[in-house]
Amino acid sequence: MTSRDERSDAPRVVLTTAPDEDTADRLARGLVDAGLAACVNLVPGVRSIYRWQGEVASDPEVLLVAKTVAERVPEIEAWLAEHHPYDCPECVALEVASVEAAYLAWLRASVGNGALQ
Repeated sequence: MTSRDERSDAPRVVLTTAPDEDTADRLARGLVDAGLAACVNLVPGVRSIYRWQGEVASDPEVLLVAKTVAERVPEIEAWLAEHHPYDCPECVALEVASVEAAYLAWLRASVGNGALQ
């Protein structure tokens, strides 16, 4: 795999945050249930410091780390826009440098076109 894998089934890690664990759990389950992510890790205890509407804010959040493939990223972005409580939910997709072969096969099978059939 190259560092710029443009294949539609290239692995991606998508980051987003949620205001609390209940919301994070709902979002994570929704992404997996919809076949958009194979797995979502919830990382509680994150504090985000950010600029919003001209002010610097600081809030506790839960980080969601979703494993998916490139072709699902736009769908995740649209899904988050519809289901996330934030006006402007984070959706940052990262390219993956290396993935163990068996995990990658499971990932692709979990979010591929036939995952929900």
